Amino acid sequence: MSLNPRLQDWADRTAWVVGASTGIGRATASHLHRLGAQVFVSARNEAALQEFVRDHPGSVAVPLDVTDREAVAAAHAQVMRQARAGGLDLVMYCAGYYQPMRVETFDLDEALRHERINVGGAWHVLAAVLPTLRRQGHGHLSLVASVAGFRGLPKALAYGPTKAALNNMAEVLYLDLQPQGIGVSVINPGFVQTPMTAQNDFTMPALLTPEQAARAIVAGWQSGRFEIHFPWRFTLWLKFLRHLPHRWYFPAVRRVTGG
Repeated sequence: MSLNPRLQDWADRTAWVVGASTGIGRATASHLHRLGAQVFVSARNEAALQEFVRDHPGSVAVPLDVTDREAVAAAHAQVMRQARAGGLDLVMYCAGYYQPMRVETFDLDEALRHERINVGGAWHVLAAVLPTLRRQGHGHLSLVASVAGFRGLPKALAYGPTKAALNNMAEVLYLDLQPQGIGVSVINPGFVQTPMTAQNDFTMPALLTPEQAARAIVAGWQSGRFEIHFPWRFTLWLKFLRHLPHRWYFPAVRRVTGG
């Protein structure tokens, strides 16, 4: 049974992808454009957004810094002024920040930067779009979290808790918005080739390209799933670990990761 309305026909739909300058966000915006959606792309890197627009005629660049509440509100207003008559059909929050961190390298400023971008930025986008979605009575809100939010993992001291927060946030949003006809999904990717994961100094199993991730995400929206996780051969294993008692989980993770 589908938990969300299925987004199967993208022609004449409007999508706003926040965090679209690189990686998963850019690839997903590109895929939606190919399917016929009117795509608005946002990020801090205006040059990257303008390059996207040149490569995807009809798309619109809306630069913003997600940590700036007023900038997010102004960007939303621009999107709504230029959106097609049907309103806002999809908002994807893909902005994110990641620095590997363990106790030995704990940096408070870096930890708080994770919080401001990964969680605070999501709050800013929600504050802007929720009144629009509720007034419309339709649309879809999708948050990009991570399998790092399932349970504690080595080197994810700052990143993991923020992605766990997005998973919880998406569940609460679903409970409130689904009865109002608004879809909500959370995206939990495994390892994807992006500028963020390029920092990792370990072998990343089942590594995907951003284009493969984008296809999995859009397929999840098309099937009406709440949680979209991939690749399954990796994420299902992590989901199994999620249910282990702590006395088994901690030794298992240390054995697998060397951490």
